[in-house]
Parts: sequence; C-alpha cells; structure tokens
Amino acid sequence: MTLASVAVRTGVAALNGVGAGLSACGLDTPKLDITNLRQSAMKRTGLSDFGEWAIDVPMQRLVRAYHDDAQLTTLGRITVYETLVSQLENLLLLEHERKQRPQIANEAIRAPVFITGLPRTGTTLLHGLLTQDPENRVPMTWEVMYPARPAPAGIDAIRKKTNARLAWVNRLAPGFDRIHPVEADLPQECIAITALAFMSIQFHTTHNVSSYQNWFERGSQSPGYAFHHRLLQHLQDHRSGQRWVLKAPGHLFALAELLTQYPDARIVQTHRDPLRVVASMASLATILKRAFSNAADPRQIGRDWADRWAGALERFLNTRDTAPANQFLDVSYGQLVTAPLETVEEVYEFLGCRLTNTARNRMRVYLDRYPKNKHGPHRYSLSEFGLDARAESARFHDYCERFDIPTQPD
Repeated sequence: MTLASVAVRTGVAALNGVGAGLSACGLDTPKLDITNLRQSAMKRTGLSDFGEWAIDVPMQRLVRAYHDDAQLTTLGRITVYETLVSQLENLLLLEHERKQRPQIANEAIRAPVFITGLPRTGTTLLHGLLTQDPENRVPMTWEVMYPARPAPAGIDAIRKKTNARLAWVNRLAPGFDRIHPVEADLPQECIAITALAFMSIQFHTTHNVSSYQNWFERGSQSPGYAFHHRLLQHLQDHRSGQRWVLKAPGHLFALAELLTQYPDARIVQTHRDPLRVVASMASLATILKRAFSNAADPRQIGRDWADRWAGALERFLNTRDTAPANQFLDVSYGQLVTAPLETVEEVYEFLGCRLTNTARNRMRVYLDRYPKNKHGPHRYSLSEFGLDARAESARFHDYCERFDIPTQPD
C-alpha cells in the first residue's frame, strides 16, 4: 500500500468519524432531499428546465432507499449527493442543448448492436475490441459523464476532469481496477446512460438500495430506454458513426423494453460458467459498497445478486424466445478470451459487416494495452459470499445445458 493510499484511507476514516458524530446528534450532511438536490443543480447551471422526463417517482424511490437501506458513511452521503446533483445538471444541460438545436430530434438510431450477458462474461472485453473499429460508434466514458455538447477546445479538459473523478473511485475502492478498468476514453455501459433518468441497476451495484431495486425490477423500464434513445441522439449529433455498439449486462433485466425501443437491434449475448460469474459479480459489488458503507455484508450481497441475476436471465431468455432467432448471436467467454479476433470475426459475420485490416490491427494494439489481469489477478470464491456450488449449479443447470456452457467446481 502506497503512502498516498494510506493518507486517503486515514482522511476518509476521519471524515466518516466526524460525520457519524454529527449524525448521532441528528445532523446528517449533506442533505439528501429532492428539493435540495434540484436547487443545487439549478444553481450550478443557471438553468431550471429538466425536460419532459418523469424523474420524480424514480428519484423519490431512490432517495428513500438511500435513507432506509444504504447505511451510508459520511463519505458515502457526499458521494451520493454529488452523483445525483451531477445527474440533474446533465438533464438541465441536455434540455437546454435540445432547445438550442431542435434538429437533434431528427437523429435516427438505426440497427444498434447491444452486447449483453451475465456480469463478468466478457462483455467489457468484446465492447472494448469493437470500439477499436473507426466505423463503430460507442458512448465513451467522458461523454456519458458530461454529455452536453462541449466546445471543441474543452474536450481535453473534460477528459482530464473525467479521469480525475475515476481516479477517486480507484482510491476509495481498492481492487476495483483489477475487476473493471475505467478510463475517460474507454467505452461506457448503458446503465450509466439510463442512470441519468434514475432508471438503472447502477445504483444498487454501488450502494445497497434494495427497495429501489425491487421497485425497478417490478416496473416498466420503458422510460429508461426512451431516455437512452434520446441521449444517443445527442451524442450522434456531436459525432456520428456507421453503427452504434452498446453494452451492459443490465439489459438482461429489460429485453422487452429494449426491443420495443429498438426493434431492429442486434443482440450479442456472452456466456460463461455461472459459478464463476456469481462469485466475481459479488466480489465487484462488495468492493464498491464497502467504499461507501461500513455495513456491506459480502454474504448478503452474494445471495442478493445471485438471486437477482438468475431472475433477470430467466426473463431475458423468455423474451428472447419470442423474438426472431437471427436477431441474436451467442458468444462463448472461453473462446473470446483464447481467440478474441476470431470471435470478433464471427460478430462481424453476424452483423453482415467487413472487418478491415485497420480495425483488426487496432484491436491487436488494444489487446496488448489491456491484457487480462493488467492490474493484478482478481481472486474470489463462492464460499466467501455465502454461495453453495451445488445449489448454484442446480439453479443454472438449464441455462448451461441450453448453451452448452462448460462448468467446473468452485
């Protein structure tokens, strides 16, 4: 551990200690209140129109869950406050931009490609590879965090600002970069897009907001996908591309809404031994939640997410069975890892596209730059998250059999 890391941890512990003392006196700061959050965003931007989006209900559900479920530290409260205000700022700025450029509404999003699958099944690797093709258009991390049109001279400043924010994630959640690399110029997941409309699994991944997640899973996610489409229009107006390539395991929760919004979408589903998936996923969620709460229980997190992802996968496959078979391509994690460029060739054949030598060479450079375990190996086991290998094998038996997924004991 570096001296900088020790200093950060010491400072965080002191901040949380002071905050706990204030909380015991009934003084929680900053105040997580919808009116307060809205006013902060309006003050920072000088704008007041959040647009047509019905964000009040999801915001109320989310903020209530932060109060009732999350058991946030003082740092956690500050982080949540800044995240929510930033999201509201983006809504204000995007609405202002659309008023200035009404032609954005004419941007057509045609046949987007969506990569999805259970977490930790290679979706990030495949998305990163396809990003290297100049003909593919992906949402970059910096432009999802700051999606309003920047001045050309300001893009580098936004990239630096994005990387500075992401560096704090790695400091506050040691080990996160071993699981999921984040940089301004890497592609971003769709859950960060729908989070701007307060409709996303991102919130329960980073904090324990189980009551919000329960509500989210039970309801329609059409508003989130409508906003997703709207944001792609903004980004496409900024910089066009031949085809959108998007990614998120979270799409497993809402394939029906995705296909309603994008009926011509092409879906690439990745597959891996679920015993490896649930343990790795639980490890990621635990690392993130421990950064913002002293009450993150790995065993509870493991059981919670194993149940949720199993249910999401079942719903996804049920919807998939009602859609045209040629709309989907299945990709094996093992093949993707051992033969990445051959796997990409299969994806391009599925899309009816040609993989150019330029794109292929850029993909080779990407593989060299981001090798597996670049930041160290990610070690985990089912048992540390309260999961039983036999029970999980039985739960996912039909799925593994259907897609011929090799399994191995924990």
